[in-house]
Amino acid sequence: MCSCGGIRPIGWLLSLPFVLLSLIFSAIGVFIWTVGTSISAVCPCCMCVTVLLEYAIEMIKVPLHVMEWFTSLIPC
Repeated sequence: MCSCGGIRPIGWLLSLPFVLLSLIFSAIGVFIWTVGTSISAVCPCCMCVTVLLEYAIEMIKVPLHVMEWFTSLIPC
């Protein structure tokens, strides 16, 4: 564990390029989620839309996963 309370500023700074790339994936996920929600409201019997919405939600969470992954690789 870090002596600075778990904060790793160098790891955070180095992960910025990865986070910017993952934000693009997150924006794509928001678009897919918006379209998928509209389709499921029109036709709720489409099961493939449910899978698509779950995938879109995971894409929205990508920036957080990338930040946690990258900062965990940096030793204290």
